[in-house]
Amino acid sequence: MNKIILILKREYLTRVKKKSFIIMTFLGPLLMAALMIVPVVLATMQNIGEKKIAVLDETNWFIGKFEQDENMQFHYVFDAVDSLKKQVLQGQYDLLVYIPRPELNIPVNAEIYSDRQIPLNVSSYIKNTMRKEVETKKLLASGIDPDVIKSAKATINLVTIRLDEDGGETKSFTEINVALGLFGSILIYFFIFIFGSQVMRGIIEEKTSRIVEVIISSVKPFELMMGKITGIALVGLTQFLLWVVLTGSIYGVFMLIYGVAEGPQVLTTESAMTSSAESMLPDMNNEALTEIIEVVDAINFPVIIGSFIFYFLGGYLLYAALFAAIGSAVDNEADTQQFMLPVSIPLILGLVVSNFIVNNPEGSLAFWLSIIPFTSPVVMMVRIPFGVAYGELALSMALLIAGFLFTTWIAAKIYRTGILMYGKKPGYKELWKWLRY
Repeated sequence: MNKIILILKREYLTRVKKKSFIIMTFLGPLLMAALMIVPVVLATMQNIGEKKIAVLDETNWFIGKFEQDENMQFHYVFDAVDSLKKQVLQGQYDLLVYIPRPELNIPVNAEIYSDRQIPLNVSSYIKNTMRKEVETKKLLASGIDPDVIKSAKATINLVTIRLDEDGGETKSFTEINVALGLFGSILIYFFIFIFGSQVMRGIIEEKTSRIVEVIISSVKPFELMMGKITGIALVGLTQFLLWVVLTGSIYGVFMLIYGVAEGPQVLTTESAMTSSAESMLPDMNNEALTEIIEVVDAINFPVIIGSFIFYFLGGYLLYAALFAAIGSAVDNEADTQQFMLPVSIPLILGLVVSNFIVNNPEGSLAFWLSIIPFTSPVVMMVRIPFGVAYGELALSMALLIAGFLFTTWIAAKIYRTGILMYGKKPGYKELWKWLRY
């Protein structure tokens, strides 16, 4: 056991001191925080500046229908098209909207001229305004009041509520559960492959450099394999925890600074809209804040985080043992391809079927794939946000531990023979012989 700990410490300290580990430890959180921060920043940069838009409407259907705002100033003109085009080029107008007189009675065609790329929101607004006006006039021509159509429209608010055995009721948010489940399963999938392949490459490097011959003289092959697997597992867990802490810190600092920068404007808006001292936020903000709190309360963070750590470690240990066996059986990384496919198929299968399991997380397919150790790390993470019975969760965890012990036993038999085997490309028949030794 002491030798395993020594190998573990060596693998851990060697890898955490590498420049690549340090760079990715800080670069990863920056990238993940950027995924959350950039949309917020872009949302505040929606202002495209004031656009002077000339509207030449030969039909007179749309005069006065385009509403002015701080970004779009519409000017209804009656000059010739060619003259207006020149004015656009000279900078008198940013855009020219030309609505020609149609051959039929309904104008459904329009042209926008500009010397620059036309903003998408501007063209969409013009198109939607024209569409609504044409639809309104067509309804009136048919003797139908457009206000009747508008009043017939309704917004349906559908709330999903889970009932527990004690009669309690809890709101559930399917979209959030789907996002959490797929995100967790994808993370585990990539972490298993990233850190599992590190085990395989490390063993191949030591084998080809003949360092392993010196190491084996002091420790047993099983101790060497377990030390490398657990050491790299701790490296992965350390990096993951640092990513979580640093990403949360970066995002929290940004939102704090951003909130301070936006504070006066928010305070002014609240002061203008609040009619009593009891209410500090507008009703709309209160509803949004209440919904956010309900969403957060509906997420069982201890179960999700604890399950993620367990299935990450369990899935990694299970597959890392197989990756270690593959690394010990070959002399270079190119020869690993024939063995990687059978090992990778269960993980890939679990990730593929996750898209179907989110629609039926309690079905028989979801149950069995979350119980089988080779697919449970990915599939169970999809089911957990939806709520999994503790009995099923315990069974899945127990079988994953048993699967890890089984794959470690198989990998150890291959490892002890293959680690000192050089100059030969073993096939599946040869591996079967090693298992029977």
